[in-house]
Amino acid sequence: MTRLLIIADDFTGALDTGVQFAARGAKTCVATDPGYDFSQAGADIQVMVLDAETRHLTPEAAYKTVFRAVKDALAAGFRYIYKKTDSALRGNVGAELTAVLDAAGADRLAFLPALPKMGRITRNGVHYIDSVPVADSVFGQDPFEPVTASSLEEIIAAQSKRPAVLHRLGKAAESRPGIQVYDAETDGDLLRIGRSLGREGLTLSAGCAGFAAVLAELLELNGPPPGRPELVPALFVACGSVNPVTLRQMETAEAAGFPRVHLTPEQKLEPGWLETPDCAAAAAAWLEAAGEEKRFILDVNDPPGRDDTAAYAREHRLSTEDLRVRISSQLGRLVQRLLDGGLDATLLCTGGDTLLALTRAVGAAELLPVCELDAGAVLTEFVYQGKPYHIISKSGGFGGADLFVRLARSLNAGNQ
Repeated sequence: MTRLLIIADDFTGALDTGVQFAARGAKTCVATDPGYDFSQAGADIQVMVLDAETRHLTPEAAYKTVFRAVKDALAAGFRYIYKKTDSALRGNVGAELTAVLDAAGADRLAFLPALPKMGRITRNGVHYIDSVPVADSVFGQDPFEPVTASSLEEIIAAQSKRPAVLHRLGKAAESRPGIQVYDAETDGDLLRIGRSLGREGLTLSAGCAGFAAVLAELLELNGPPPGRPELVPALFVACGSVNPVTLRQMETAEAAGFPRVHLTPEQKLEPGWLETPDCAAAAAAWLEAAGEEKRFILDVNDPPGRDDTAAYAREHRLSTEDLRVRISSQLGRLVQRLLDGGLDATLLCTGGDTLLALTRAVGAAELLPVCELDAGAVLTEFVYQGKPYHIISKSGGFGGADLFVRLARSLNAGNQ
């Protein structure tokens, strides 16, 4: 049986890639422990997706994590390795691709970072987001991991001594060892390149969800297609993303009638607040509103025109990393508390940190991706206290402005 390991650097990336295989019926499992023992993977698992959580690590730490995962997976009998990278090239791209090559003792790896259906293409070795070089896009202003270069050669060279070998569309590239970077502007380009590589050339590969879909087809990883489960006709959004794309989605949803609560600095940064009477009262009010409206947004962003969080951080001498960790952890625990209080809804989490914090809060070490409800919006199932829940995950930068409204409509949630 073909066995594939996908190593992602954050949780939403793990899910939006894993679902490319699960939707075809391949037995797919997503593990959230970077130290996962691959020898314990079920014999029926065709695709194992590891959320290695390397996005925010140093390049050296990311290299070690990926190197160990590849070594262990190969020893456990996995034949194919796919290094899932961020579709906007955030994180430790060069270090992690190098780790795959070093751990496998190989000198070539095919890297196809394009995700055409989301407007992310590679042309002449430069990566674009909606026709804008990635470093000049919103991802160049990301507060946690800004992308500072648009050239794949430059991005890889910043963390790797392995050369980037560029393969431009319609032009023959020199055959030499290194990280083989392929231009692609359409899904057809990705499929054509994948076919030209053949199975041997796909032993080690990298990219985002775009090429993962091609990989699923070429490796014939499939089975009985899953059906969409019956979902609770209510949508509860837990927003941990600061990406402008998600902000527009929330504004559009609010204008369409979604109740929206902006968490105060105390509510999202002070763990002790969760044990206060104020928290109990707020949770009760949110549960009531969510139950009545069947649509609700809990948002970690400040209201427009306010900088309460920045002022709180200055006063308490919190770094940007402190804010990232504290906010995601607090939001995860807060959603757990709402579940304990009887929240009955299909959940929607934006941002990998938020989703991981929630799954850790509820003790869900493995998740089963089901299908995509929309481009980049992945439906996943987990079990908490013996009850199955469905959660929709999405990267902060994915989706149109009306995404939340359309998802609510598909669930028959609230007044449409």
